[in-house]
Amino acid sequence: MEAFSRSAPQWTYQATHAISFCCPRCGASPREATKVWLNRYAPVIMENRQRKWQEFYACECEQVWWAWSCARQS
Repeated sequence: MEAFSRSAPQWTYQATHAISFCCPRCGASPREATKVWLNRYAPVIMENRQRKWQEFYACECEQVWWAWSCARQS
């Protein structure tokens, strides 16, 4: 399964950072993504000791985007 692969898939290299946790081009949710990769092998430790990681999505509109896992909650 690609979502938990240790190394980043080629399609993630041109990803755009999405401020909201949805496709920045069409507004689709991550559930509508055609591909997913979670960068769980390089977490960032926040001030409160919680971890966050990058989540990458390839949207049906062909936009590739990523957001921080903690942005999902906001």
